[in-house]
Amino acid sequence: MRPHEFKLTEEGIKAVLPPLEAEIMEHMWRVKVATAGQVYEYMKVKHPDIRRSTISILMNRLCERGLLKRSVEKGRGGMRYVYSITTTREEFEERVVQSILDALMTNFKEATYAYLSRIKK
Repeated sequence: MRPHEFKLTEEGIKAVLPPLEAEIMEHMWRVKVATAGQVYEYMKVKHPDIRRSTISILMNRLCERGLLKRSVEKGRGGMRYVYSITTTREEFEERVVQSILDALMTNFKEATYAYLSRIKK
C-alpha cells in the first residue's frame, strides 16, 4: 500500500488511513484473522452507532488497498468471509516512510538532503 495522502495533523497510521480503517487495522494487527462480524463486535463498543455493513465495506476497502486479504469459509448459516492481515505493522510503517521519503526526494531533493544531513547524528 502506497499512501496517496499524508495528514500532518494526525498521529500514527491515522496520518495515512481514514480513522475507522486505522482502528480496524490496529485491531487486525492484534488478532491477525477475523470475520467482519467479529470486528463489528469489537468496534461497536467504541462506536455504538456503527453498522455492520459499514465494517464490511471498510474491510473490503482495506483488501483493495492490499492491507487485508479475504477468503471464503463455510460456517453456520452458509458462506462467510474471513479476513487476515497481509503485512505486519512494522512492514506497513516502513513502506509509508519509504513512500513519503521517495516523494520528498522527487519533489524537494535539495531541501530533503539538507534536512536529513542536519538531523543525522
